[in-house]
Amino acid sequence: MPLAAYLDDTPTLGARVYFHASCQIIGNVRIGNDSSIWCNAVLRGDVNHIVIGQSSNVQDFTMGHVSHKTPDKPDGSPLVVGDYVTVGHSVILHGCTIGNECMIGMGSIIMDDAVIPDHVMIGAGSLVPPGKVLESGMLYVGRPVKAVRALTPEETAYLRYSAEHYVQVKNNYLHSLSETTKI
Repeated sequence: MPLAAYLDDTPTLGARVYFHASCQIIGNVRIGNDSSIWCNAVLRGDVNHIVIGQSSNVQDFTMGHVSHKTPDKPDGSPLVVGDYVTVGHSVILHGCTIGNECMIGMGSIIMDDAVIPDHVMIGAGSLVPPGKVLESGMLYVGRPVKAVRALTPEETAYLRYSAEHYVQVKNNYLHSLSETTKI
């Protein structure tokens, strides 16, 4: 069962959201319009909340989790992903904030309280350590990440294109599902 409550919290989905039958969306998770959660991805909003913005995609085998609230850290570390974000395969997002129109490369790890501002590309296999705040408009790679260079205008445009492409792919899946139920 892809959608599951945790205590009194139930996932909330916007319009035209697609989630694959093998994913898990648990607890206090809000997903914006036109977003998609793919095969075997897990969004576990049990001890804090998760927000996925509109037209974003969380690809296969990604794990999204949070850190709980404590007296020293009353807000804990929620997971917040902006609009038009592409999260590649097998990414770990833990209690971090990702701005709008970003791309998180396959196999990357982004830790608690890291902040990825708008228009950032994270190369595959990168590690963003806890509390690291990146600069907008840059390409980052490595373990730990280092800024490599500014994104070109074409790369910046590609960030939005990638997310919009996934909106079309999820629309194809939703259409196929609706056609299957008519049989």
